[in-house]
Amino acid sequence: MADPRERIQMLATQLQNAMQQVQTVDTQIREIEATISALEIQNPERPVYRQIGPILLEVEDRQILKDELKSSLETLSEHLERVQQSEGELRELYEQAVKSFETQ
Repeated sequence: MADPRERIQMLATQLQNAMQQVQTVDTQIREIEATISALEIQNPERPVYRQIGPILLEVEDRQILKDELKSSLETLSEHLERVQQSEGELRELYEQAVKSFETQ
């Protein structure tokens, strides 16, 4: 097994990465939720545009767009749960490694 200090450092790095992933995915979820809310209150007579690459294209069917956004939201929410679970497991392993090191 690796040196306890190396293991602690490795776990700390993995934990930090997991925490950053949680933050990134949470931000993406909030952005999609805000987009869905804005889409719902937008006047149906006004056009809605979607960015595809470097251009904006008018959305023909708002319901399809809304369904796609909701599907993305569901996928991101599931991913967030997995990343949060991984973060919790890494935090527990990190704390155990630190305790073990401190008792040596």
